[in-house]
Amino acid sequence: VQLQASGGGSVQAGGSLTLSCKARGIVFGRTDMGWDRQAPEKQREPIVRFTADGTLNYTDSIRGRFTASREYARRTMYLRMENLKPEDTAVYYCYVRWRGDWWGQGTQVTVSS
Repeated sequence: VQLQASGGGSVQAGGSLTLSCKARGIVFGRTDMGWDRQAPEKQREPIVRFTADGTLNYTDSIRGRFTASREYARRTMYLRMENLKPEDTAVYYCYVRWRGDWWGQGTQVTVSS
């Protein structure tokens, strides 16, 4: 399994970023997948999950500001992040469950006030 994430960066509060994650080695869309993040000095937490049955769930802190999507032909997940806040500063990881739990290498998102 390979997960290649990209798209992080530094923005001011209120700005937007889009993350992408290309997956290899899985049957894309037929397993749990999504995004986690780890803020400084905090534990990694799941923020978005596509379940194997197609349900999409967001954690409360991002609902209404972040939009997750998938493009099957490109085997890629996206996370469109809008109205970013300083508390969104974290390393963002894409995740899949495929014969185990897998995370990508992480991409840094920094939001300044």
